[in-house]
Amino acid sequence: MKMKNLLPNLLLALLMSGVSLPVLSDLVDKSQAAHIEGKAHNRERESAFQEQEAALKNQLTALQTQQETLERETETLSDNFTTNEKTLSDLEQTLHLETGSLGEVFGVVRQVGRELQQGRVDSPVSASQSDLAREYNRTLDDIADAKVLPSLSKLNALFVGMSNDLVASGEIAPVQVNVRDVSGAIHEKSVQRLGNIGLVGQDGYLEWDGVRQQANLLPYQPNGGLTNATLRQTKAGEFVTIDPTRGEVLNQLSNMPTLSQRFQQAGVVGKIIAGLLTVGLGIALVRGVVLLRTRLMIRAQIKHPETAGNNPLGRVLKVYYSEPNRSLDSLELRLMETIMDEQQGFEKGLSMLKLLAAIAPMLGLLGTVTGMIETFQVITQFGNSDPTVMAGGISMALVTTVMGLVAAMPLLLAHNMLTTQAEMLRGTLEKIGVSLVAQQSEVSIPTSVVELRA
Repeated sequence: MKMKNLLPNLLLALLMSGVSLPVLSDLVDKSQAAHIEGKAHNRERESAFQEQEAALKNQLTALQTQQETLERETETLSDNFTTNEKTLSDLEQTLHLETGSLGEVFGVVRQVGRELQQGRVDSPVSASQSDLAREYNRTLDDIADAKVLPSLSKLNALFVGMSNDLVASGEIAPVQVNVRDVSGAIHEKSVQRLGNIGLVGQDGYLEWDGVRQQANLLPYQPNGGLTNATLRQTKAGEFVTIDPTRGEVLNQLSNMPTLSQRFQQAGVVGKIIAGLLTVGLGIALVRGVVLLRTRLMIRAQIKHPETAGNNPLGRVLKVYYSEPNRSLDSLELRLMETIMDEQQGFEKGLSMLKLLAAIAPMLGLLGTVTGMIETFQVITQFGNSDPTVMAGGISMALVTTVMGLVAAMPLLLAHNMLTTQAEMLRGTLEKIGVSLVAQQSEVSIPTSVVELRA
């Protein structure tokens, strides 16, 4: 209706504007053609919309059908899940009732399997690469990681593997393994397996490394230890040195420091203590020789008192023989003076020896304090979580203490022995001096004849 009203109005407007009729006729034709074309385009769009609507309706119907199917399947699965849960609960209760103590047995078996698995890693028996050994390793792995009851075949394989290990632990058998020597080179060699205790190679005892599947030569080899050659020569009943801990004891012995290393740990204080000990022992040795020689000379002089020799007793006799007519008081004082002079010779160096014996433990205490100061400095810097960090200072503290005591004891003993010897010699001279004074008091006895009693 709008198009019909539009055309008269358009014609009227054209007539009023003075457009010619041929031009108006052409415009009408174009408008009608455009109107027909628009209708055709609208019909095509409506047809496309109707087809799309039909497709969407079909898709909606299919989705609704699928939804209904899925809902039915969900209900079915939910019912099955509920039924399965109930069935599983019933089966678990039945299994618990029927197994009884087998659950505890399974726990024990799994624990034993883990222990055997861990202990077999560095076991010399595991050095064997036979099929039985590999099968036993797989059985242990399965039992250790099992979440359910092991089958009868697994339990039987575990029993057979344990039996084979027990038999192998009592055998000395050759095995072919990779051996790493002290230089780090690895070569495949034939070694002897001593049951389940250790391995013996060409150079001595070996430590089995199950992770790397190789044998390492132990750095410390005991005296009288075994090698391949000595093992072949060893007869039944002979005693040999072995390490039943599979190399742990030998490794600990290799870590023990030697005497020179202990001396190095003592530091400067330890060197000073060693120097004092050397000086003190030198003094003790010299004075000991002198006192021994003096005692022998005095004994010889006692046997021949008529001839005064160049010795302490001889010098005392010279005083007695020098002035035979002096008074008793004068003779006694002269003899005491000579004996005191000789006593100073006997005690020469003993005071220094006593001083060194007293200084040595004090230096050891100084080293102890120095080592503890160093230890606390290390703790301040690195904390106390790692004991090996503090080992240096503690070792220095303890070693210097030991060295101080070790140095003091022989020096103190030597001082005591030498002092005793000096006192004995002084007592001998005093006794002989008293005898000479007493003899001088006896005027009837000639002074040229002297009888000494010592």
